[in-house]
Amino acid sequence: MRGRFALLIALGLALSVPAVMSAQAVGDSDGKKVRKDIRHDRRELHGDRTDIRHDTRDIRQDRRDIRQDRRDVREDVKEGDLKDARQDRRDRRHDVRDAHADRRDLRQDRKDVHQDQEHQQQKKDSTR
Repeated sequence: MRGRFALLIALGLALSVPAVMSAQAVGDSDGKKVRKDIRHDRRELHGDRTDIRHDTRDIRQDRRDIRQDRRDVREDVKEGDLKDARQDRRDRRHDVRDAHADRRDLRQDRKDVHQDQEHQQQKKDSTR
């Protein structure tokens, strides 16, 4: 009787150990996947913050360009050089368009950062 009981226990352990080991392996891969997702989200967040910094710098530069173009137009008109004045007005128009595009990019990047932070917080909360 003891031999049969020991045999049944050994057989039960032999069958349950691989199932437990595979369950642990699945849990490990889920953990790795979560860590990988978090790392990916952090990279995206860092990239979005970098984009914000660059867009802000671009906006400032566009404002400087617009001011300089206004000065150039005034000087050209005073000197009677209407051809250069037209060219400077065209440049100013392009700079204004660039400034609008940069502000639009900045708004989108800020929205992306906000969404990435919310997504990262949700993942962090779900792993707890």
